[in-house]
Amino acid sequence: MKNIFIPVEYVRYLLKAKGAHGIHSPFVYELYHKVICEPGNYYEFSPIEQLRKRLIHSNETIEVNDLGASGKNDTSKRKVSTIIRTSAIPPKKGRLLFRLVNFLQPRNIIELGTSLGISTLYQYKARPEAEFITMEGSSALSAFAETNFKILKANSIKRVVGDFAQTLPEVIKNMTYVDYVFFDGNHRKQATIEYFHKFLPLASSKCVFVFDDIRWSEEMQEAWHEIIKEPRAKVTVDLFSLGLVFFNPSQEKEHFVLKY
Repeated sequence: MKNIFIPVEYVRYLLKAKGAHGIHSPFVYELYHKVICEPGNYYEFSPIEQLRKRLIHSNETIEVNDLGASGKNDTSKRKVSTIIRTSAIPPKKGRLLFRLVNFLQPRNIIELGTSLGISTLYQYKARPEAEFITMEGSSALSAFAETNFKILKANSIKRVVGDFAQTLPEVIKNMTYVDYVFFDGNHRKQATIEYFHKFLPLASSKCVFVFDDIRWSEEMQEAWHEIIKEPRAKVTVDLFSLGLVFFNPSQEKEHFVLKY
């Protein structure tokens, strides 16, 4: 039977989602106009999308070690063209991530889930001066992404490869704060909540946590609902597939469901 969870949830989202007139927070109002709805076309977008087109027509295959949503350590050969079509962040969402990084100007960026590096590049190009760490469970995917980084001269990105259970504690122990974390490496509730709580003590007052695919499954939606209840999460924004969490202690705790 066809899974109707996402279409049903999209209808529920549309019934709740507000536009600019329903936003009373000055910070969220500015975020809505400068990030969520800003239609500007930055020159950095074109090279990334040209790279995407090249990968879509690639005949290469990669032996991928999948440690993600299945919860199993599965290795299989996959076409690059299939990965880019099914797993890479779409252009609209990539542009949103670029605008978000450009708006916030974080000092450091952590990405959980590199894949082929399309989302990495969108975020990196908005703030190349930031310390950027991207983490990936599959060594083959990470190596392929590194080639893409070199093509677009994103040479300062640090790659961390391996199971997050082993690599994440090593990354975190060397950090005193985080300004920006993109969670896109494991689409299971338990793992998502675990990663959230690992980074939570490091969240600066300017920090944002970005969660991808918050309605990918019922358990991912459950994880999102649990996250927005966290007292330290001051402003949370639901954009249907993306969830944003801000930690500025001077802001009141509010949740927004916004049109995107």
